[in-house]
Amino acid sequence: MKNFIYILLGMAFGIVMYKAETASWFRIFEMFKFQSFHMYGFMGGALFVGVIGIYLIKKSDRKDFDGQPIIIAPKTKSVVRYLVGGISFGLGWALIGACPGPMFVLVGTGVWSMLIAIFGALVGTYLYGVIKDKLPH
Repeated sequence: MKNFIYILLGMAFGIVMYKAETASWFRIFEMFKFQSFHMYGFMGGALFVGVIGIYLIKKSDRKDFDGQPIIIAPKTKSVVRYLVGGISFGLGWALIGACPGPMFVLVGTGVWSMLIAIFGALVGTYLYGVIKDKLPH
């Protein structure tokens, strides 16, 4: 039953992304050319909600679905890891025209070519898992 909740939340997220036009290649293109505030506003709103949510989780004794306390481990600060990760993510986003969330939304709207991008993302994630112990983080 818990997985059903995640499916419903994912569907709601996809509908919101589609209706807000954040899965639109044209909106993403406008963002990268600094022609529109639309995507920056959407991402800024998501960032605001995320920051407030994490703050509230850290300040309270919240528990997950299994009743275990939610523990958020502190991240190590490293400029190189964020630069490399951000640049590779941004290049992929610019080349494909979508980040991971909208790729699934676009498949749901019938843009079947995004299946190739999803396959590439899965292969890249798998390869990262294979070599992550050898990387300098």
